[in-house]
Formats: sequence, structure tokens, C-alpha cells
Amino acid sequence: MRRWLVAPLAVLALVALVGCGESLDDAEPEVGATQVTVEDNEFSARVIQVPPGTEVTWTWDANNDHNVVGDGFQSDAQQDGTFAHAFADPGTYDYRCTLHGSMTGRVIVAAD
Repeated sequence: MRRWLVAPLAVLALVALVGCGESLDDAEPEVGATQVTVEDNEFSARVIQVPPGTEVTWTWDANNDHNVVGDGFQSDAQQDGTFAHAFADPGTYDYRCTLHGSMTGRVIVAAD
């Protein structure tokens, strides 16, 4: 490949990777959602808002192992099945897949 093509292609690849994910702070929360799907390389329903005392369930629909790890809760690494956690106190709870650093999500617990 010609050298003059390498730099522009590298820049385009970087822009594509950076632009793929919306920031958790910019994502509109899905109010009242209690289900999150763990897919390959993303959580579907990345940001949800629930009232205190709500149990949130993550359901795996993936070909690779993923986990859900947040402050005070952690699932096993798995490809299928479910994991549930009840959020008693108001606050913002970020979580991630520790196997795939770009997989992030958030549960916002707020009174109606």
C-alpha cells in the first residue's frame, strides 16, 4: 500500500471507532425499563431509569462471554442466562463488561 494512503485510512478508522458509542451522559434514559439485553459488544438499553426498590434483569443473547460489573453487584462471565440485582437506594449506578471495556451501561434510580 502506498504510504500516502496509510495516514488517511488510519485517521478514518480512528474516527469510526470513536464515533461508534454514545456517551452514557448523552444517552436518553429509558424510563421504567427493567430489562437489559447483553449482546455481543453492547448492552441494549444502555441507560435506564427506575424507581427505588426495582429489580433489574440482564439477559444474555451473545456468542461470547460477557459479565455485568458495577459498584456492589457482579455477574459471572456467561453467554446465556440472566442476572438480576435490586436497586434499593436512589443514585446513579454505572456498570460494564470487564471482558470488553467498551461495553458500558447505567442504571439511574430516582423517585418518580
